Amino acid sequence: MTAAIAQLLAHLWRDYTSLTPQATRIHALLGARGETVRNDHVALRTFDVLGLASLAAPFEALGWQARDRYRFADKHLHARYWQPPDPALPKLFVSELCVDEFPADARMRIAALLAQLPADFAPTPWAGRPWRVTRADYEALLEVSEYAAWMAAFGFHVNHFTVDAGALTTFAGLPELNAFLVANGFVMNEAGGVIKGSPAEGLEQSATRADAIDVALADVTVRIPSVYYEFARRYDGFEGFVPASADKIFESTDARR
Repeated sequence: MTAAIAQLLAHLWRDYTSLTPQATRIHALLGARGETVRNDHVALRTFDVLGLASLAAPFEALGWQARDRYRFADKHLHARYWQPPDPALPKLFVSELCVDEFPADARMRIAALLAQLPADFAPTPWAGRPWRVTRADYEALLEVSEYAAWMAAFGFHVNHFTVDAGALTTFAGLPELNAFLVANGFVMNEAGGVIKGSPAEGLEQSATRADAIDVALADVTVRIPSVYYEFARRYDGFEGFVPASADKIFESTDARR
């Protein structure tokens, strides 16, 4: 791993853990069992008018290469993943909200957020929230899209890191890892089942529910689900993602559950 890659991943980890107390604790619990945590992938979110490529740029500059594209019609999302230059490094998964697919009021509110950006704004994975947003905006967007509301409230942050469960040595599989997490007080995302996917599909995934944290909006502080920790186990050399499973993983930040 080059110094530049190590710096990028460390920056992302600091940004991520600043939003979720659970990540540091889970990492420490696994370390206490003698595990060395390897990351399967890191995930970012954006609006399609800004584009997937803008968030991927720091990774592409260091050797990550664009691979498969995905469509999540029910959630109005496009996504793509990038393969790292070294298999020991995490993949990058970036999703974007298809703004034009929403009702006029939601489009107007999102446009008002984006209008606050400087003309030369280029989002980075740790840019934070570069606009003012009110509680009314957040709640109106939440009515039509959890993803849109999350983006409005948080902006540009790491949405989740993902433990490579296949690289863990003290768990037989995801069921045992999930049971360990529950026994230690973590709440799992049960949308579509605790484990999404299967060995036959080449990928099993599970995730915690996002921590709720206090977020200062323009007019009030609200408690909102932030980010979460995912766990993935791959089979038979499968490198991509399973859209039906990823669709349910997105719900780890759903404030309406």
